[in-house]
Amino acid sequence: MTDEDYMRLALECARLGEGRTSPNPLVGAVIVREGRVVATGWHRAPGTPHAEIHALNMAGDLAEGATLYVTLEPCAHFGRTAPCVEAIIKAKIARVVFAAIDPNPLVAGKGAARLKEAGLSVSCGVLKSAAEKLNEIFFTWIKEKRPFTVLKSAMTLDGKIAAASGKSQWITGEAARRKGHEWRNLYDGIMVGINTVLNDDPSLTTRLNGGYGRNPRRIIVDSSAKIPLTARVLTDDAAPTIIAVTAKALPEKIAALRAVGAKVIVSGEGETVDLPLLMQELAKEEICSLLVEGGGTLNFSLLKEGLIDKVHIFVAPKFLGGRFALTPLAGKGFDDPNTAPKLNDLSVVPVGEDFLFTGYVER
Repeated sequence: MTDEDYMRLALECARLGEGRTSPNPLVGAVIVREGRVVATGWHRAPGTPHAEIHALNMAGDLAEGATLYVTLEPCAHFGRTAPCVEAIIKAKIARVVFAAIDPNPLVAGKGAARLKEAGLSVSCGVLKSAAEKLNEIFFTWIKEKRPFTVLKSAMTLDGKIAAASGKSQWITGEAARRKGHEWRNLYDGIMVGINTVLNDDPSLTTRLNGGYGRNPRRIIVDSSAKIPLTARVLTDDAAPTIIAVTAKALPEKIAALRAVGAKVIVSGEGETVDLPLLMQELAKEEICSLLVEGGGTLNFSLLKEGLIDKVHIFVAPKFLGGRFALTPLAGKGFDDPNTAPKLNDLSVVPVGEDFLFTGYVER
């Protein structure tokens, strides 16, 4: 087997922690001695041992003289846990192969330098692109200081997210709806606009078979604090709720929202919430990933501001028609088809009776 083969195994290990390591990255590790895999490990949750430590503990004495494959540069600083590089050196690993440099300034390059200083052979860049894509959430949060943001919507073949009557249940089939809850289970936050709350009073929780699943933090973009204190996102304790308002919201309503347990973020002085500023504030709350299930107004505003990274659009093979039926994007719209946002790395897959379009917004 080659370095690439062992690194693919390490990447598979890293994925076992998906949705549970935030604000830490997904990391997998494999220890190989004399052509045989003797240990594997992955990071499970913040504050718990890193992937390298799990693998070293499993390998025991077999780590001496072995090669460690790890998907991200080992850390060299004290954070929630001790530096991994010192444990690697102590275990007498001979060679370390890692896929990508950690973008965190506390780590970037320092882990590799410490290992080399201790006399270990160090290689970097094996399956680098795959490792960076695996940690697209972490890399965006660290580099851009905002959550990695995914727009999710469902529409008919003629581009409607609801009938002219307002009825939207259900545009898509059961399999597509289940997929949406699987994403909720993986992301740190879920965002909607105030109209979604006023019209549907959603709980914005994760509902998977068997009752398992993590509920994301709920973010409601509500410029003037219109949200009723009886809204389900305020009256249940399924997950924390953040209400984003502007400075023009009534102070007494803000106080009332805080009194019922909501966190209120004042973002901007104008008529509408300053979305780039809000994203920075959410990042400070360690919301590293965000699933947007908003209506057309919020979706367009985020896309226009360049704040959408990835798109999941379900298309149901049915028609609704209606001049005034709602669409996934509202607002002013983009002026020119030739300069409108485009998607890269587009994929289309069937999900039950519907089709899922996934792509990355071109930068």
